[in-house]
Amino acid sequence: MNVLSILDLSKKDIEEILDLAMRMKRGDERRKFLEDKNIAMIFEKQSTRTRVSFEVAMRDLGGYAIYLNKNDIQLGRGESVPDTARVLSRYVDGIVVRAFEHKMVEEM
Repeated sequence: MNVLSILDLSKKDIEEILDLAMRMKRGDERRKFLEDKNIAMIFEKQSTRTRVSFEVAMRDLGGYAIYLNKNDIQLGRGESVPDTARVLSRYVDGIVVRAFEHKMVEEM
């Protein structure tokens, strides 16, 4: 499932997400939802809070986050955004993008 905007989610989806978040926050839900899952985090735009929150969340949920800043990959200088997405999708279970323009997120 690709979520580019809150508008991509139904009311039911949002209610289920918030309900699960509340159960997890209270400690009622302890499953490792992302056990053995990996995400690539592509940061064109730097952000300490976004990076740390995703890395901690992935670890707490049993997964692993791979941080890739714009200097780590060939994005935009030798490899197109769609090519990068295709290659990464072979190796990771999800991609998180923090970009300057929403168009880049849509291309990804």
